[in-house]
Amino acid sequence: MTDDIKTTIRSILADMKTPDGGADVVSRKMVSDIFVADGKAFFSLTVPAKDAEAFEPFRVEAERYVEQLDGITKAMVALTAEKQAGQPSAAPAPIEARRQSPPPAPRGAPARATKPGIPNIDKIVAVASGKGGVGKSTTAVNLALGFRDLGLKVGILDADIYGPSMPRLLSLTDRKPESAGGRLLKPLEAYGIKVMSIGLLVSEETAMVWRGPMVVSALNQMMREVEWGHLDILVVDMPPGTGDAQLTMAQQVPLAGAVIVSTPQDLSLIDARRGITMFRKVDVPILGIVENMSYFIAPDTGTRYEIFGHGGAEAEAAKQDVPFLGAMPLDMHIRVRSDEGVPIVQAEPDGPHAELYRDMAARALAGLEKDTQHTTSPTIVFD
Repeated sequence: MTDDIKTTIRSILADMKTPDGGADVVSRKMVSDIFVADGKAFFSLTVPAKDAEAFEPFRVEAERYVEQLDGITKAMVALTAEKQAGQPSAAPAPIEARRQSPPPAPRGAPARATKPGIPNIDKIVAVASGKGGVGKSTTAVNLALGFRDLGLKVGILDADIYGPSMPRLLSLTDRKPESAGGRLLKPLEAYGIKVMSIGLLVSEETAMVWRGPMVVSALNQMMREVEWGHLDILVVDMPPGTGDAQLTMAQQVPLAGAVIVSTPQDLSLIDARRGITMFRKVDVPILGIVENMSYFIAPDTGTRYEIFGHGGAEAEAAKQDVPFLGAMPLDMHIRVRSDEGVPIVQAEPDGPHAELYRDMAARALAGLEKDTQHTTSPTIVFD
């Protein structure tokens, strides 16, 4: 059945007239692999960068046609720019975002790459780690709730396409986003924060076997084609590492800052150091380092064990001259509450762990307020 739908979609695309007057997009190999899951179809169209705006109506029409097929409830079609010699391959921002780009720099000013913001979102904060398994997503969601408790309007974007965690962490696995009319999706809401994740669009068991350009395009759409409303802060739970997703966020979105999550052990700190270096290269301020799983207190004896070492992240913060946001212990309550879909800040708001997360959020917020002028980044050139 899925193969039949893919064949039908390719037939539809082959019959559509292209805006540049050339042959159809299928014969020109402009269509990526088509991914169909849970009644939703995902694919990208690789177009010449100079024709990206001209192909935008074509993209919208393709989505409309595909959504009319039996068995398809939602289509996500993304445009990716064809790689030119000496230039990075990246997805163009949607037309609406480009219209809101800042004006060009005055004559004589140094050339810098402008990054269009997301309407009604004041600040965007990335929560990142150099490697997986350090508790980054748990930290991200509890920091978001900490910002909420500080009186801010908060959203969270799950940018981990291959391993989305937010539906499980926020008990949203049985809910799906609705259309806001036209191209926009309505984010879901949990515990007073707005949420968007690829995990809300497909089932937990679905493997997202996408290459880099499709991941980049999906991230752009989940950021810019969602009816977020007004947010003081959008927290972005980044995938681990320093790949396409991180570069996309750094190049195309005005990140106000990044929080780096690490455990105390040397191997984790090496990867965290790489993350700090990457964000610095693209001119994104480091709001601070969180030392997760810093220590363990045995519930039966009260004995403290430093399973992964202790203090390594704090020492690294001092070495890198960035703030240390705090140390979070390895604790059963945090794990259990996360598995239940009720993060510890929500489940035990008066407990010591919630207080630690709120303190981290307050320290990160103080860092944001020190750097309110950060809106552009240098152009990244790949040799």
